[in-house]
Amino acid sequence: MDFGNIKIGIVGLGYVGLPLAVEFGKKFPVMGFDINVERVANLKDGIDKTLETNKEEIENSKYLNFTSEISEIKDCNVFIVTVPTPINQFKSPDLTPLLMATRMIGKILKPKDIVIYESTVYPGCTEEDCVPVLEENSNLVYNSDFFCGYSPERINPGDKVNTLTTIRKVTSGSTPEIADFVDDLYGSIIKAGTFKAASLKVAEASKAIENAQRDVNISFVNELALIFDKIGIDTQDVLEAAGTKWNFLKYQPGLVGGHCIGVDPYYLAHKAESLGYHPQVILSGRRVNDNMGMFVANKLVKLMIEKGHQIKGANVLILGITFKENCPDIRNTKVVDIYNELKQFKINVDIYDPYASFDDVKHEYGINILSKVDDIKYDGIILAVAHEQFKYEIDFLKYKTSGAIIFDTKSFIMRDLIDGRL
Repeated sequence: MDFGNIKIGIVGLGYVGLPLAVEFGKKFPVMGFDINVERVANLKDGIDKTLETNKEEIENSKYLNFTSEISEIKDCNVFIVTVPTPINQFKSPDLTPLLMATRMIGKILKPKDIVIYESTVYPGCTEEDCVPVLEENSNLVYNSDFFCGYSPERINPGDKVNTLTTIRKVTSGSTPEIADFVDDLYGSIIKAGTFKAASLKVAEASKAIENAQRDVNISFVNELALIFDKIGIDTQDVLEAAGTKWNFLKYQPGLVGGHCIGVDPYYLAHKAESLGYHPQVILSGRRVNDNMGMFVANKLVKLMIEKGHQIKGANVLILGITFKENCPDIRNTKVVDIYNELKQFKINVDIYDPYASFDDVKHEYGINILSKVDDIKYDGIILAVAHEQFKYEIDFLKYKTSGAIIFDTKSFIMRDLIDGRL
């Protein structure tokens, strides 16, 4: 297949798929597909609620179109899958969206077509889980009639500096020829260049360990925060002192959620356990990070008790519910853990986040968030997400002087205005 007759179908138009569709749509005919009819309608009007692109960028992608009808991508010969790969309630990989997308593609797959996966998976998932579904639904033979590639997404939601085209892209293909094609295809839009991995499994594994490594490093400083809290010293003071050495890695404690760091280690652990190995470091790091929301909530309650606040019936405000600052992404946010723990104390909890969608939070977590911060007298405030907007919108001094206990999980607020921080 040469680039002269290429037509790309992007399956999934979220944080990963849309930027990819926009970039490819500047060079090739692209049909962006999503099962969310409202999402597709918004994109046709140039509206991106993820804030990863804008109307001008979408309109400048002159070969890009959107659809929610699978039949409208049947003429494509390169399919790129960018659907979510979450975990379930048992912290095991949930491949439901991935396999559903794979079945849909299988039904319209043609000889010589190429299916490239970007969704984060465990090593071997493409060939062991997805390929059989493609073969079953297409009646075609893998690496004879159709081919596959894997190029792990590296999108960082809300980051306007490290974007799709400025982050080096790992690529791979199911045959040497397909690997070259996939590498050249991405190389046509990625300014930072590409790296051709040795195999699909290597590319899959590279993505999993990128985030598992960060997760373990953050879990280390989170555990330090727990220890230093018992000692009675400030974690940030310690990190500042240790950071004077040239090779000290300056990770920060905090809540570790989101679609990557809070999920990918479980995919890697799942694969290891399926092969009879129970990972120690990866899962211990996850346990530490998964418990940080509970620690923050309990720390606030202890500080409130110290200052003489009645706990039952107290009013607490949580600032931020997205999984990271300056973006609307609420997937796997650990702020919900703080909320649920405080509710166990019979505390009245409000959440305010100028980025998060009221409807999305209600649908995903059953929580009604505030549209603005009301003049309620709060007994406690937790800064959970460091949205830049909070610097200008929230008068922390007012709440401090009114007696509210303020806990900062991000070292975001002036030190003399807070009662505690991670």
